[in-house]
Amino acid sequence: MSLDVVCIGEPLYELNQQADGRFLPGFGGDTMNVAIAAARLGARTAMVSKLGTDPFGDAIEELLRAERVDVSGISRHPMAPTGLYLVTHVAKGHSFTYYRKGSAASLLRPADVPAELVGSARYLHVSGISQAISASAREAIDHAIEIARGAGVALSYDTNLRTRLWPVEEARPVVDRTARQARFLKTSLEDSEALLGVGDPAGIADHFLGLGCGIVVVTLGKAGVYLAEADKRESIAGFPVEAVDATGAGDAFTGAFLAELAAGRDAAQAARFANAAAALSTLDYGAIKPLPRRDAVERFLNRNG
Repeated sequence: MSLDVVCIGEPLYELNQQADGRFLPGFGGDTMNVAIAAARLGARTAMVSKLGTDPFGDAIEELLRAERVDVSGISRHPMAPTGLYLVTHVAKGHSFTYYRKGSAASLLRPADVPAELVGSARYLHVSGISQAISASAREAIDHAIEIARGAGVALSYDTNLRTRLWPVEEARPVVDRTARQARFLKTSLEDSEALLGVGDPAGIADHFLGLGCGIVVVTLGKAGVYLAEADKRESIAGFPVEAVDATGAGDAFTGAFLAELAAGRDAAQAARFANAAAALSTLDYGAIKPLPRRDAVERFLNRNG
């Protein structure tokens, strides 16, 4: 069966701090979040990665199966652990602490990428985090992109810059090289100011459209997104909600956007729908648990014009 979206990257086990100080078990990892977000909205998705042969890896694979995400592209490493991260909440928002060095996902290699699976999709989704966790993972991403290009699969790319994983000077040429091949690119004001020295959405869009991207989305936090294509640009407002935890909001947006593109919506329609999905994803704790399903997003849009 053909797929709508194949995601490649790093699944993680999550411990998310609650208001009473307890840590609630959960799951995360940007590209896995995207795969599940899109699947909950009706897209056919798959995940490519490596997990440890440990209870955390077992739990992640069980989650993906339960969410109807194809796991045929996931392998297990006999020695390396599954990555782990903690989310704590402070006055300025949420803070992440990662235990991922030497994780199974960081040992992903080109040989671990299933060509038939990648080639069966409409979109391949990768991120800057996937590229930053190790040199071998970056090579695996490059190999997946090469397979996708040869099979006519469109590339979706989230810059997702993490300077704790690699310095801006190292990230910048990799991001530009990947962006040149992307049909859809999502970035943030913060990422692009660091990568490009540009802080306005129009200038950011100019840069990435100039590299050849077909659709550029610059996320603006609560204000929504700036959407740019070759022939049109517009700001699409976000939806005000009483947010509890914005851990996976960007990934909720990307998953929803890709699901809508795969369903034949245009970019503006997809962005408005994705803004609603992202808003709903902030109403509970964790990256995965609050990702909405299609009926919830549609009800929300009906109530909010």
